[in-house]
Amino acid sequence: MKNFEELVASVTNWIWGPPMMLLLLGGGLFLTVRLGFFQFRYLPHVMKETFGKIFVKDDAPGSVTPFQATTSALASTIGAANIVGVPVAIALGGPGAIFWMWVVAMIGMASKYSEVVLGVKYRTKNEEGEWVGGPMHYIEKGLGWKPVAVFFAFFLMIEIVASTMVQSNSLSQTVESSFNIPPLATGIIVLVLVALVTLGGIQRIGSVTEKFIPLMVGIYLVSALIVLGANVTEIPAAFALIFKSAFTPVSAAGGFAGAGVAAAIRWGLARGIYSNEAGMGTAPIAHAAAKTEHPAKQGLWGIFEVIVDTLVVCTMTALVVLTSGAWQDVTADKASTMVVTALSNVVGTGIAGTLISICLFFFVLSTVVVIVFYGEKQAEYLFGLKFSKIMRFVYLAAIIAGAVGGLQFIWQFLDLMLAMIVLPNVIALLFLNGEVRELTKDYINRYIKKENKEQEQTHSVGK
Repeated sequence: MKNFEELVASVTNWIWGPPMMLLLLGGGLFLTVRLGFFQFRYLPHVMKETFGKIFVKDDAPGSVTPFQATTSALASTIGAANIVGVPVAIALGGPGAIFWMWVVAMIGMASKYSEVVLGVKYRTKNEEGEWVGGPMHYIEKGLGWKPVAVFFAFFLMIEIVASTMVQSNSLSQTVESSFNIPPLATGIIVLVLVALVTLGGIQRIGSVTEKFIPLMVGIYLVSALIVLGANVTEIPAAFALIFKSAFTPVSAAGGFAGAGVAAAIRWGLARGIYSNEAGMGTAPIAHAAAKTEHPAKQGLWGIFEVIVDTLVVCTMTALVVLTSGAWQDVTADKASTMVVTALSNVVGTGIAGTLISICLFFFVLSTVVVIVFYGEKQAEYLFGLKFSKIMRFVYLAAIIAGAVGGLQFIWQFLDLMLAMIVLPNVIALLFLNGEVRELTKDYINRYIKKENKEQEQTHSVGK
């Protein structure tokens, strides 16, 4: 069994090395060029239509508001990786890893935009009248690749079991160490909360996440700002260090073992991809339920997700770790504690541990709620609505199993199964890039150019 686990680990590490980074980064770069650098050229419009219209209701066809769909998707991306993954990237790749994380985010915006656009275009109504969609639908309908669509849905459905257990386990261990609450008790609490939300379908999930996610991110950002406020004079130096270290090696200092440029690129790209999930195919499952009058309009919210997740939350974590000096004080094997260490220096160990534990609790809980929904949609696509209800109970059982540390051998396959869903999704995005491009052109002509013309007319009248 040990040899088998080592084989799985070595295969997974190889896949998630250069091959997967080349596919995701190369695919994102190709889509960026094909879409005419849309995410850069029209960034002001994107910000206006997302940040500027968070509370605007839409009467277009759909099950949830655009913002509810977005917060549902954000719930699975903003999580432990933002608190733990960023320090790990810095510990193993140096401060320059953050620069490359920004790079993959900029390019990944095109991938996430594209999959959301296709998710909305090829969505359909299920037996309960809910709008459903995702890679399995646009792979089947857009390309006619039914076996590939089934392949994607099956592996995502199974991957959610392992992912749910890992999330539940990380939460139960954190709660036990911070509050001395038994893992089984944490598992039961999470099970009840997740069941209450998921039983209400996408409408209840959207209603909960639109309140939950802003609060969750707010608590974490306030914690980060406390640290940055105490180290405000170090912020310029932190940015300078990020840019310098992206292209030059960093020597060892304190607990930091040093890192070369190759390590900065490797860990920055890997953590960036894991963090914003651009190209993984999960986000369009949530966005397919959105009330929107044009697929590209909802695609703007995909860009919004990457901005919030990577450019805001991950950057704040990086600055906390760098300005406080925690990246040099804490060794690589304990990198996950860097944020707590940085906060402890300002507010004390007890308060810091409690704040971060609360953040992790909310992050993990929201993630589990949404990925269970994702898993149900795969089961529904494969075997029908009734079977999806059965899978819901399987996922709920996985929460308990994960909390107490059971079935750990399944966890070995988590990243491998994740690769099995990324591969068909990114290939589909590349083959369907023409459709995304045409929808983008249509959106630009119908909305952006019309808006610009109206502004010019108003400006002329004002003169």
